[in-house]
Amino acid sequence: MTKHMTGTREEWLAARLGLLKAEKELTRRSDELARRRQELPWVRVDKEYRFETDEGSASLADLFRGRSQLLVYHFMFGSDYTAGCPSCSAIADGFDGFVVHLANHDVTLSAVSRAPLAKLQAYKRRMGWTFPWASSLGSDFNFDFNVQLTEQQQREGSYEYNYQPGPALQPGNAARVSKHATMCGTDAATYTRERPGMSAFVLEDGIVYHP
Repeated sequence: MTKHMTGTREEWLAARLGLLKAEKELTRRSDELARRRQELPWVRVDKEYRFETDEGSASLADLFRGRSQLLVYHFMFGSDYTAGCPSCSAIADGFDGFVVHLANHDVTLSAVSRAPLAKLQAYKRRMGWTFPWASSLGSDFNFDFNVQLTEQQQREGSYEYNYQPGPALQPGNAARVSKHATMCGTDAATYTRERPGMSAFVLEDGIVYHP
């Protein structure tokens, strides 16, 4: 016998209509947030970042691949990892499916990680992926966009993530973090000095902006 609340079809319909009203309100609020996000000021990116790609050394502008917009997925794959983060890998499994649709809307999607390019290429082959993936090893790119911590920041808990002071590792997450670290061939401390995220960029008149 189910322990879940049960009722008549009429009771279900009344409850569902109430939920539908709340869902529509949430959609309207989401649309408003999207509009405000689009109105954020653009920040010019003057710093010269270099990446290693399948096509050779590249600048941030080169990662656009001739398009006007760039989405960078900050994939957790540190220089000391032997494999990519399993959570990031689950997300990236869908990239090949929609990267072509983004391209048709003048958007390039590229993953960026600090691992050497050879490691990224080997992992791509293992996973059967084809989307662009660049190595930022030796660059400040990950650090500047707050998806990389130094050992001192980690030790002191003094870092920014998602535009606010970064959270400390919660005790309840320790087991999961340790498991993921092991899957990446590293320890928990090294694993958590990398952070996932998404950054958007615009290229206009040869200048890269972070909107």
